[in-house]
Amino acid sequence: MALFTSDGVLYLLRWIHFLAGITWIGLLYYFNFVQGPFFAETDAGTKNNATAKLVPRALWWFRWGAMLTFLSGLALIIGYYHQGGVDYLASAAWMLTLIGGTLGTVMFLNVWLVIWPNQKIVIASAEKVLAGGQAEPAAASAGRRAFLTSRTNTLFSIPMLFFMGATRHLAIMREQPATGLVLVFGLIVLLLELNALVGTTGPTKQPLEKIPGVIHSGIILTLVLYVLAEVMM
Repeated sequence: MALFTSDGVLYLLRWIHFLAGITWIGLLYYFNFVQGPFFAETDAGTKNNATAKLVPRALWWFRWGAMLTFLSGLALIIGYYHQGGVDYLASAAWMLTLIGGTLGTVMFLNVWLVIWPNQKIVIASAEKVLAGGQAEPAAASAGRRAFLTSRTNTLFSIPMLFFMGATRHLAIMREQPATGLVLVFGLIVLLLELNALVGTTGPTKQPLEKIPGVIHSGIILTLVLYVLAEVMM
């Protein structure tokens, strides 16, 4: 049976990667494109009820979807290396995977180290208010940091999906070492990540405030990284 060959195992890992990724990114878009605008327009009571009862359920699927996506992606890379050896590391497919995988890894770390810890503060605050208590003083700043990091993940998701798809479906040739590409790419990602993590206000946050700004920025970032990949590979 084809599924019980080495190629079949890699396909099974890829299928798991797809399922988990759809769950994770689908909920990311729900939080940013649906829930966020609704919370901005609804009354405080409805928002607190949803934050205490709906958001924890969605965040459970969100963070564990991210975990399974990361682990299955890592297993795929190990499998491809086992199959192709050092030739795989010299291929364009590996370089494209490295770009998409790095973006995905930063997003995964954002989920578990920034978004989830800050959302726990927001959820606890909503639960206290529903129980007749006072809101947590730190809830506003925690919610703001989770918001900016979630918007940054949405920004990253657009080029991440482009490059993960490109590994198998876009013929970019690798004719020279891509050290320069890795350095430039790393600097761009670092600056965008610091924009989300350092502070909660300022003019550099403005493209992330509005949904069209995030989408347009993501498309522009994808085009920039694609041109860099073509030129430097």
